[in-house]
Amino acid sequence: MLLLLVLTAVTLLTLDERSGGLGVVDTVRGGARDALAPVRDATDSAVRPVANFFQGIIQYGRLEDANTRLREQLAARDAELAEAADARRERQELLDQQQLEFAGDIPAVSARVVLASASNLDLTVEINRGRQSGVSPGMPVVNGAGLVGRVVDVSRTRATVLLVSNPTSSVGIRLAGSGEVGVASGRGAGSPLQVDNVDPAAKVAPDEPAVTSGLQQSIYPPGIPVGRVKTARVPPEAVQQEVTVEPIVDLRRLTFVKVLQWTPKP
Repeated sequence: MLLLLVLTAVTLLTLDERSGGLGVVDTVRGGARDALAPVRDATDSAVRPVANFFQGIIQYGRLEDANTRLREQLAARDAELAEAADARRERQELLDQQQLEFAGDIPAVSARVVLASASNLDLTVEINRGRQSGVSPGMPVVNGAGLVGRVVDVSRTRATVLLVSNPTSSVGIRLAGSGEVGVASGRGAGSPLQVDNVDPAAKVAPDEPAVTSGLQQSIYPPGIPVGRVKTARVPPEAVQQEVTVEPIVDLRRLTFVKVLQWTPKP
């Protein structure tokens, strides 16, 4: 085959030389180009999709890399926004606790919640203040909104706070509108407090504020906001109203609290 090609090339060159520059080679080349044009077009048509396929793969890989970088940038931005929002929330909580008008002149110890109970039956939180900061069992715990609970256990640097929503917790309250008193007991996480001993003849309004009563030997001082009336009804022939109070403090999102250094008067 190689020999045949060489002989063909030599023959064409000889003919071109003898033709006196009539361009035999050019004529043959043009004819060959025209003859092979359909074959070349068919080859291009067959090869082009394959080339486009591999080009698409390369472009897809580049797009994937760009999308990955964009997702990482968006995730980092979202994290920064969430961190900033959390910082603003904590700052606002601290500002809300600067002046607790309902606490009067009762000394208070500022603390941060460091641990929340994982059980719905034992609704407590742990704070980062203890005996060395002047915290004792029985002291009320509040935040800027109102009553959180009371201290039930203390170590040198830590204290456990029983939340008002705990089923073992109870607090004497006074309804701010009607002046009726009762006892609010916890019923678990996310549930309103159940209020007992409210006179069935009393007019209890929905959304009526409830504060600590502070009656003699009460474990809480008077006037601390506890919540607002959620429901109030008098069943037939009942000796007391069925009243529930929604806690005013969001007990699921506690960050900063204050321990009131207060003990009940005998």
